[in-house]
Amino acid sequence: MRIDFYILADASLGTREQFACRIVEKAYRMGHRVYLFTDSEAHAARIDGLLWTFRDGSFVPHARLAERIEPAPPVLIGNDSGDGAPDADIIINLTTTAPACFQRYERVAEIVDASDDGRRSGRERFRYYREQGIEPQSHPIDANRSAD
Repeated sequence: MRIDFYILADASLGTREQFACRIVEKAYRMGHRVYLFTDSEAHAARIDGLLWTFRDGSFVPHARLAERIEPAPPVLIGNDSGDGAPDADIIINLTTTAPACFQRYERVAEIVDASDDGRRSGRERFRYYREQGIEPQSHPIDANRSAD
């Protein structure tokens, strides 16, 4: 299991979501299945819309978990961290707490913006993963860098 913390230099509203879309696009192109974990259905709907518009020419087949589309596309967006969480290789956490289901994924991506609340909750999640015996990796990201 690998946990990566992407530390953004920007605190602007929507920065985390924009960067998440870049990670999703890269993971999709590499053949991974991705779960974008959000904190509510409204947040899932916002991310759903953003995946259609975040970059001209981008296409990432995706759906909201609540839509129960079969066969499931390679990218699902939802707020279920229990038994209903989808099978995927990667979970991208867009909430402020570590997902209860994080251990079922090969890779966890945590995105931390530069706001005070973002940094605080990011430090809490980092500590939590360490307490679980996993050493997360940190990646400082500037506005011009692409997703790793």
